[in-house]
Amino acid sequence: MKRQKILAKLLLIFITAILFTACKKDETEIKKIRDLDFTVVEEADLPGELKEIIDEKKEKPFRLTYSNKDYLYIAVGYGKQNSGGYSIAVEELFLADNAIYIDTNLIGPSQDDLVTQGVSYPYIVVKIEFIDKKVVFE
Repeated sequence: MKRQKILAKLLLIFITAILFTACKKDETEIKKIRDLDFTVVEEADLPGELKEIIDEKKEKPFRLTYSNKDYLYIAVGYGKQNSGGYSIAVEELFLADNAIYIDTNLIGPSQDDLVTQGVSYPYIVVKIEFIDKKVVFE
């Protein structure tokens, strides 16, 4: 009998914790203000300092931002890959109340693609107008 009461209390605590967690998630939901226009920046057009930082970090996956007075650059790298033929898609880039959110996806070569042999270091850099907000990488 005592064991059943203890199990019932534990079950009640567990259910309460789940309900509070579910409610809390609704309160912290990200509210998108608007999508952001962006430009994908080619390597040749990168600011020199940013290019140097990327060259130092490209061996491993990285996420970074770089800004000047006019623009915010958001860079996402996927580290060393064993061949060429990779591309990167920007799935989302939007402004919310608290931050800028970006979601990218590495797309590998298909089996039918002719790719360069040897290593590659796929990364993408997008440029937006300068906004003084933190960037959240998803």
